[in-house]
Amino acid sequence: MSFKNNITLPSGAPVPQIGLGTWLSKPKEVENAVEIAVRNGYRHLDLAYIYGNQDEVGAALKKVIPSVVKREELFITGKLWNNAHRPELVEKQLDESLAQIGTNYLDLYLIHWPIAFRPGSEVFPTDANGKVDIDREVTLLQTWKAMLELPKTGKVRAVGVSNFTVEQIKALTAATGVKPACNQVEAHPYLPQDELLAYAKQEGILVTAYSPLGNNMVGKPRLTDHATVKQIAEKTGADVAQVLIAWAAQKGFSVIPKSVQEGRIKSNFQQITLSSEDFDAISAIGRGNHTRFNIPCAYDPFWPVNLFNEPDEAKEPHKPLLGV
Repeated sequence: MSFKNNITLPSGAPVPQIGLGTWLSKPKEVENAVEIAVRNGYRHLDLAYIYGNQDEVGAALKKVIPSVVKREELFITGKLWNNAHRPELVEKQLDESLAQIGTNYLDLYLIHWPIAFRPGSEVFPTDANGKVDIDREVTLLQTWKAMLELPKTGKVRAVGVSNFTVEQIKALTAATGVKPACNQVEAHPYLPQDELLAYAKQEGILVTAYSPLGNNMVGKPRLTDHATVKQIAEKTGADVAQVLIAWAAQKGFSVIPKSVQEGRIKSNFQQITLSSEDFDAISAIGRGNHTRFNIPCAYDPFWPVNLFNEPDEAKEPHKPLLGV
């Protein structure tokens, strides 16, 4: 089973370190996955408006609340999508998410990406060239200020960001005096996020790792197939996913592996402890091998944005508009 470790938000609220991710789950799979997860001890669920499956999560929660768990025993994260960054839209989209999930509050609500799309009903509005239409009329500071109003409504307990850089967080914090409770980012041995994690620990900001097993979205070999990871898994009697989850947890991340398979959901929650030698060996995988799998300019439809200054993004015209 999980070690049942918690990481504490600045508010003092405990966040279960291991949670269930729901990104890239196919329709009709998430309801079953969430029910299995909660029945097997998961208490941290990571959701988002754009995943298009929050109604399924809501259906699963009806099956386990209150028979298996009380709502207040769960930690549920949601995310504001890019088409609702304008201040007057922030709470409206939150209300949509709450209705889909069937709860009257979220424990954590994040700005999903530091880039705004043209507002409207389309989640991926496109321009005449078929590229995502970027909204340059709203700044991240305006959106962040609107997010800061949400805890006052009782509809969210804490607010934060996702896919943000240290510089962006520093700028918003300096402008408002309020740090995000969390920054959710891609993190794994190819992308250990050392600078961001060090800053966040210093400032008391939770960092949640998505895609902790990596993926093959850019055609690179899977981390789960890496010889070092497989060797350590064999030595410890664990599976490769458990090894990579343990590495992320021991670095200090909250970790949200995604799966819809019952056996994998259960095994991902069975934590192991890595020796310092094994931890260092996995950390060494990424040295000189930097890889970010999740780069929006590789998406379809195409996002003409440079968010992380990765080489593949360098020529794109739009960067986050901070407004500070």
